Amino acid sequence: MMDPTPLLVESLFPNGIAHYALGGLLIGLGTAIIYLGTGIIAGASTFLESTLSYVSSVPRFNKARYVASRDWRVLFTLSIVAGAAIYTVTLGDGWWVSQVQPWRFAVGGVLVGIGTRIGKGCTSGHGVCGVGSRSPTSLVNVATFMLVAIGVAQLMAALGVSP
Repeated sequence: MMDPTPLLVESLFPNGIAHYALGGLLIGLGTAIIYLGTGIIAGASTFLESTLSYVSSVPRFNKARYVASRDWRVLFTLSIVAGAAIYTVTLGDGWWVSQVQPWRFAVGGVLVGIGTRIGKGCTSGHGVCGVGSRSPTSLVNVATFMLVAIGVAQLMAALGVSP
């Protein structure tokens, strides 16, 4: 009898597993360095809030902890964007490889932004850092993120909506 595992792995990772494993290792290393060096969880939505303290007088964005750490948070965020750009230029398939229309990305981004406020954090903060530290809140949030994402994807497929 043939072992189905290699076929499953090949169908899930048609380009191989190595670059996904390397990406996961680098994300884990980066979040561990940030946490060990600063005691701050590396969640992207909080990084955005601290960046808004440069341009907004809203008290929510000007908390002392945000203002005190915003310079390195901006550098970290810009490094994420630069890393993606470097990958795209050196190894990627071009600047725009999705068949999804830009307006759908924009609507999705707004919905994700609303969700990060309702969930008091984003998938990177809860999913990478919170689950890794066995936070009960993060475990519930990540389960909710996944269930809603799977449900919406199934609903869109059932309605015939495609990219």
